[in-house]
Amino acid sequence: MSFSDGREHAAQQDSTSSGGDDDLLGDRLDDARLARRLADSAGRVLLELRRDQPDLEPPALKAAGDLRSQEHLAAQLQRHRPADSVLSEEATDDTTRLDADRVWIIDPLDGTREFSEIPREDWAVHVALWE
Repeated sequence: MSFSDGREHAAQQDSTSSGGDDDLLGDRLDDARLARRLADSAGRVLLELRRDQPDLEPPALKAAGDLRSQEHLAAQLQRHRPADSVLSEEATDDTTRLDADRVWIIDPLDGTREFSEIPREDWAVHVALWE
């Protein structure tokens, strides 16, 4: 993860609330804080999936987890860092990233097999920034 001082994205006072993702992430955060919040919020999306669909078979849970976390992270990065490129394990590679100054590197669900084996907790969401 890049611990940039975030001058390009000046941090404002952290004003999170118990509302949805819009409240959770705020409009402007420094990069390190954003990366952490993205990983945390994607983790909550995954936990909610497990809770709300307990009867999914492991292959379906793996696929749903990958998809939901990917969609969540992609949407939040588009909202908060629309000028940045993204490289994701779960998305089609966009080669414009090769010339980008900033590339978010994400693995929306690392440990997909473990995620599908409830109650295992040895899975993660990875969010990093390359500059």
